[in-house]
Amino acid sequence: MKLWEKGIATEAAIEAFTVGNDRDYDRYLAKYDIKASAAHAKMLAGCKFITDAELDTLLLGLDRLAEKVSEPDFEIEEQFEDIHSYIEFFLTQTYGEVGKKIHTARSRNDQVLTAIQLYTTDQLNLLIDRTANFAELLLTLADQYKEVLMPGYTHLQVAMPSSFGLWLSAYSETLCDDIIALKAAAVVADQNPLGSAAGYGSNFDIDRELTTELMGFATLKVNAISAQMLRGRIERIATGAIAQLGATLAKLAGDICLYMGQDYGFLKFSDQITTGSSIMPHKKNPDVFELIRAKGNALSGVPVQIATLVANLPTGYHRDLQLTKPLLIDSFLEIETLLSIFAPTIETIQPTANLLNQDKYAYVWSVDTLNAMVSSGLPFRDAYKQMAESIANGTYVPDRSAQHTHLGSIGNLGLDKIRHKLQMAVSKGHY
Repeated sequence: MKLWEKGIATEAAIEAFTVGNDRDYDRYLAKYDIKASAAHAKMLAGCKFITDAELDTLLLGLDRLAEKVSEPDFEIEEQFEDIHSYIEFFLTQTYGEVGKKIHTARSRNDQVLTAIQLYTTDQLNLLIDRTANFAELLLTLADQYKEVLMPGYTHLQVAMPSSFGLWLSAYSETLCDDIIALKAAAVVADQNPLGSAAGYGSNFDIDRELTTELMGFATLKVNAISAQMLRGRIERIATGAIAQLGATLAKLAGDICLYMGQDYGFLKFSDQITTGSSIMPHKKNPDVFELIRAKGNALSGVPVQIATLVANLPTGYHRDLQLTKPLLIDSFLEIETLLSIFAPTIETIQPTANLLNQDKYAYVWSVDTLNAMVSSGLPFRDAYKQMAESIANGTYVPDRSAQHTHLGSIGNLGLDKIRHKLQMAVSKGHY
């Protein structure tokens, strides 16, 4: 069953090609399409396009559908092109002529767009909460290991003293920025496009502000053409924010892969989350973190794919936009999986104590030793030259007694301030 059916059969190969995998991905949109259909039916009744009795019938049918699509084994049969045709068929087959009225004053274009906007808003808000929980976990670990020092690197060479607290809380604060990007995407998603029909409105005197209120959107996308232009745009904006979060997770996972290596030996995890080698019995490979790194980085390509798909499309709907739906939904599924795997694994982190007592990290204290000379009255540039000379001639003796006390340093992590930023990012979308 197709909403555009006119009694002319479509060649089978063409139908299979144009439908693609829409049925599979529409399972994720089903409950949102039903929610939008219920709001649309209430609006139709309020504007006297259907009777109150017809409204009651439609709402009863949509409630039944909502229960049906919530079942784990729910599938859209092959006879239907998508969830939209499935809904209309069910209502018509079950309740007769009234089911044919549900599509009054809307197009499949604004129907799918509304479902995508609702889905994206919902998923972004869930993702914000999950990201905040992960950031909070990192803050807890940072506080737990704030006294455990580690070397900091620049250019992959020993640079200055760092700590596990400084390293972990750095990622927590970076996640605050990622949450703000997700919040910004959610603002764009939280607009109601329903009523824009095929992108140019209709001559039915509908109440678009009512459907905005009924569906819980923050605002109405007023202009019908602008509403249609959300398609492709919201997918690109949302996946862009997801990609940034994925990059943060990938970078943290990459650090872990490096720090687990024997040449570094900064940390380890339980044997239960590492894997072995088929021929090397000593191996404890960080496969889970390598895959988080790879999958997180791969998300960066999704907004580029979408941008490529929609580049130079003229105003109005085009079937090209069908291909953006899987990219959006798969991105949400992927990032949620990464967070669900990352949290319980990093929670078991085991930092190595007394790392900086090793001779190979003696130079990590060179700046602190130099600063002690400056504090005694020697000009910085003179102290720098003396330090360079002592390192060159082998007389350098590190001063490990220096205290780092300024805000944001290893001795003053400012975890309370980062936690406040996290709360502001989640609640306000800004600092």
